[in-house]
Amino acid sequence: MSYSRFVALFACLAVCGQMKAQGGVISFVKKVGTFIDSMSVRGVDRRYIEAPERPWQLLLKGNLSQSVVSMKSSGELLGERYDAHSKLKTVPSQYVGVWAGYRGYGLGYTVNIGGDKGSNFTIGATGGRYGVHVRFHSFDNSNPNLNLSSSQITEQDREELAKARLVDPVHVNTVIADGYYMFNGKKFSYAAAYDQSVIQKRSAGSLMVGAMYNYTHINYAADTNADLIYLMKGIGRVKLWQGSVGVGYAYNWVPARGLLINALGMPMLTFVNKLKVYSYETNIPEMMKEPIFWDDTVSYEEWDEWYYATAHITPKGEQSFNSGLSIGFDARLSLTYNVGRYFFNIYGQFNNIRYNHHDTKGYLNDWFVNTSIGLRL
Repeated sequence: MSYSRFVALFACLAVCGQMKAQGGVISFVKKVGTFIDSMSVRGVDRRYIEAPERPWQLLLKGNLSQSVVSMKSSGELLGERYDAHSKLKTVPSQYVGVWAGYRGYGLGYTVNIGGDKGSNFTIGATGGRYGVHVRFHSFDNSNPNLNLSSSQITEQDREELAKARLVDPVHVNTVIADGYYMFNGKKFSYAAAYDQSVIQKRSAGSLMVGAMYNYTHINYAADTNADLIYLMKGIGRVKLWQGSVGVGYAYNWVPARGLLINALGMPMLTFVNKLKVYSYETNIPEMMKEPIFWDDTVSYEEWDEWYYATAHITPKGEQSFNSGLSIGFDARLSLTYNVGRYFFNIYGQFNNIRYNHHDTKGYLNDWFVNTSIGLRL
């Protein structure tokens, strides 16, 4: 065989092998698609649930969210009782992004365009009978609304405290994960309300079970926050873990063709309710004995310079507590409208997490509203 024929044969075999490999990949992708198609309608009553003919989804998504951290404490200040309430309220943050997938399975990306400038990352998986969502949110706040009530504090002092900004901000990190399982997957679809991979044609409801996990870390342990730590009875960091399970009900109401309204409600029993506090010693009591601390003739600039050069904290220790069983409630609402190849959706969720330790207590309120405009391909 000549050299040229050998090269031609080798090239032919290479091309054939490449075509075979590509064909294998294409065949595998088609098999996966067929499997997902069958899963989306397996065991369902097609009078109630319909899988759209066009399986691909392209979505433009928007998210509006806000977090509020409230910390309260009481004690004595120079022999007088005081009540301190610090509230960190983020500016509602806005995220926009895109998502693409097949029958509800896909990838998306969002960016922050305004608000608290924190980070927000979500993971979700939704099927006809189940839904799993995990949300990671972190933010900093340098302007807590501090309300201090004491006979030692003048009205002018309270006004200045309300406008004060922290040199070292309060850092907040949260993880909220929830999962649901619906028993009436034959007529009721969770996916129809929350990822629109199928369409609910008739009204139906389902008994459900669910679980939720919350983790919150609030950290303001810094020398420049010694006064805030002192008012919070020496607590500079708080970690919370909560695990809950519940039984509830979800209902898909179809008042008109293409329109779906979903309501989900579930009482929850919190069986993991752990609180870990980190305590710090401060030199604020010693600083309060200095004449400059109470001298009204000193400017705020001079006072701040003295304070930041003098104040310091020292780690004292950490303690963990279990608050025992408690009852809560989980709720979610969704509205979806399907018209031809297009669909529109808006849904919201609210979470409340509380802690209590002696004379110090607080809570985290975290809510979000998701909107999306989608096209089926």
